[in-house]
Amino acid sequence: MSTISGQAAPVTTHDDVHAAELPTATTAPASDTAGSTPKVASSSLPEHGADAPSRSVWVSRTIRVASVAAAIGLWQLLTVGDVRAGLRFDTLPTVTEIVAEFGEHLGTGQYYLDVAQSLIRIVTGFGLAAVVGVLAGIGLGRSRLLADVFGSLAELIRPIPAIALVPVAILLFPSDESGIVFITFTASLFPVLVSTRHATRALPTIWEDAIRTLGASRREVLTRVVVPGILPGVFSGLSVGMGVAWICLISAEMISGRLGIGYRTWQSYTIVDYPAVFVGMITIGVLGFLTSGIVELAGRRVTRWLPREVAS
Repeated sequence: MSTISGQAAPVTTHDDVHAAELPTATTAPASDTAGSTPKVASSSLPEHGADAPSRSVWVSRTIRVASVAAAIGLWQLLTVGDVRAGLRFDTLPTVTEIVAEFGEHLGTGQYYLDVAQSLIRIVTGFGLAAVVGVLAGIGLGRSRLLADVFGSLAELIRPIPAIALVPVAILLFPSDESGIVFITFTASLFPVLVSTRHATRALPTIWEDAIRTLGASRREVLTRVVVPGILPGVFSGLSVGMGVAWICLISAEMISGRLGIGYRTWQSYTIVDYPAVFVGMITIGVLGFLTSGIVELAGRRVTRWLPREVAS
């Protein structure tokens, strides 16, 4: 139908009405005067959204520090108050006594010599166990012959506590130092070996088949498929092995050592110097925490290609 002027009336669609109702970024309210800045529509995303992960990390760290501080405070209250509630806290040293003893140890060269000696032993024994455990785990996981020859022997030795091998180490090695390193090596070997073997056997065969169809050699299969595929399992075993290594190292130092944190802690116990005993225990805990953290950090760096879940 035509209008009176003879032109067709424009047809108004739903989109036109909707567009007319929407405010634009360049349209200012009627009350704005000349010289005022036009208002631009802001983003619907919250400004603090990008900071959420970092805030979550700080909250987590704060909780961890607070829990340790609360445990220390509770220890101080129980020991100062001579509490006996099933446990004899009145026989334990207070936090202030332990801190004072720690300060005295830090001022002596003997303390640092013991720490260095224990670290040398743990690095040597654990380092050897890491190399041997990974190589042996790959061999047992990929070779039926090696599994038949050495698999049963490894399973027979594995349940034996490493500290029970101290008499064997004394008979085998001419020096106490070599025996302690042997105990540390044995303790951390089997967690690494078993974890590596399981990771090797769990690899999907389709990965190896796919790269072989492209003409890859056995060496390329090992370096491009097997080793990258087992890294998460390897570092899981290394993390467990580090903790077990510290346990057996300290026990071996207490039995047959001449230097080291374990030896010094046991000597403090024999002379009834309980604050010094707790200094040794705290030192062991800190060293174990740091070395395990180094292993886990290395594992995260090496396996950075793995997807990781961020805790909410």
